[in-house]
Amino acid sequence: MATRPAISFAKYSSPKKGVVVLLAADEGKLGKVAAAYDEAKTFARVFKIADFSGKAGSSVDIVAPQGSALDRLFVVGVGKPAALKEYDWLKLGGSIAAQVRKAAEVAVVLDLPGTSVGATEAAGVASGILLRAYAFDKYKTKKDDADAKGGDEGAPAKAAKAPAAKSTERKPSKFVIQCADPAAAKRAFAAAEAIADGVMLARDLVNEPANKLGPVEFAAVAKDLTKLGVTVEVLTEKEMTKLGMGALLGVAQGSPRGARLAVMQWNGGKAKDKPVAFIGKGVTFDTGGNSMKPASGMEEMKGDMGGAAAVTGLMHALAARKAKANVVGIIGLVENAVDGNAQRPGDIVTSMSGQTIEILNTDAEGRLVLADALWYCNQRFEPKFMINLATLTGAIMVALGQSHAGLFSNNDELAGRLTEAGLATQEKLWRMPMGPEYDKLIDSKNADMKNIGGRYGGSITAAQFLQRFVKDTPWAHLDIAGTAMGSPSSEISQSWASGFGVRLLDRLVKDHYEG
Repeated sequence: MATRPAISFAKYSSPKKGVVVLLAADEGKLGKVAAAYDEAKTFARVFKIADFSGKAGSSVDIVAPQGSALDRLFVVGVGKPAALKEYDWLKLGGSIAAQVRKAAEVAVVLDLPGTSVGATEAAGVASGILLRAYAFDKYKTKKDDADAKGGDEGAPAKAAKAPAAKSTERKPSKFVIQCADPAAAKRAFAAAEAIADGVMLARDLVNEPANKLGPVEFAAVAKDLTKLGVTVEVLTEKEMTKLGMGALLGVAQGSPRGARLAVMQWNGGKAKDKPVAFIGKGVTFDTGGNSMKPASGMEEMKGDMGGAAAVTGLMHALAARKAKANVVGIIGLVENAVDGNAQRPGDIVTSMSGQTIEILNTDAEGRLVLADALWYCNQRFEPKFMINLATLTGAIMVALGQSHAGLFSNNDELAGRLTEAGLATQEKLWRMPMGPEYDKLIDSKNADMKNIGGRYGGSITAAQFLQRFVKDTPWAHLDIAGTAMGSPSSEISQSWASGFGVRLLDRLVKDHYEG
């Protein structure tokens, strides 16, 4: 992870050095605290010359302001303060971090005319700063500017020259968030930072190259959550064989790297309360097996464990902020490799449920991993609901692009709550259809079902497959193939891996399932 900025909170003051960020509302209006920085009475002229009106997303940079020892005064427009929502404050923090990324000391003055910026909003700005500052550069011997261009931080490091005798890596920026109640903002940020850390953990996992992160190594990361009070069990191939997980193990049999099933439990609620459960697909690298993928773009298949990464990041967030809920996180970890022992098209495997599956395409492997993980979760924990996340199908990207993840569910209430959480966090979902007319497409003449349903409706038939392993438990499947990796850059993410799902699901738990 890139050098982490230092963030603190303080009452309004007038720093004598560094960079100061001010907020302006529509028509360039400033709050009383912000207006006090205009000692030379030049703001009106500067705003006019720069055609700055305080519109949301606009900014004006005043370098070496007259009559001041400050390096810069940076004014950011927010538009109409009353219209600002939760995610807008997160975006604001990200935009600020992007504009002042080379500054050593930054004071962010959260002051607007006619409104009070509260502790929650201040914590949102701080979280946005953290998330925007993230870059995956651990394998670079010579550090670049981390925020130069989105989309390449997750790529393998290029061959580097020998490191210089003296390190040129700059120290972390110091951000001081000035607000009306810094003590309350600090308390609010404790929970917000836990969530941001969960997002960044998920990003780290997806960005890691597959030679460094296989099933065993991923399971060790999950095991590390015991430091936060999470109970973690790791099932090996021997234990999964005894449980009859033929679907999951069939995917793993071509790889010399052993499969694992990590079971994480956070017990923050009442002892009698049933848990809520999250299940993640963790294919640490997906060649497609004998139904091999084309070479072009295959390097991105190191990210085919984005669902498992999101579940792990979520468990970190919930435990770190001491969520008052009982939560189970289960991740199926395998590598889908090409080998003489790899499963073949036409093979038939028996899942833990006892249902048999004809393998027509070995590249439709994630649903096999999830089938056994879902059944195991349901049988052992009898949860209130199960939500699985997976970078499952390219078909969902054809349908929805990369702005929404696909939502499939057997329960309207759960689907509605997920959609609501997605709108609040801007990790947006779009509900897709399901039904018997799609389900019959995966019926097989040779087994109980086949693992693909034909050319059309590929993301739907994949969901229908998963539904056969959940019984009547409320369930949702999130297909995050277009949003977990290689997704468009945003104000809070310039990383190839986005960490999609952590903020969304944390919000779901917070709003509906905490005591």
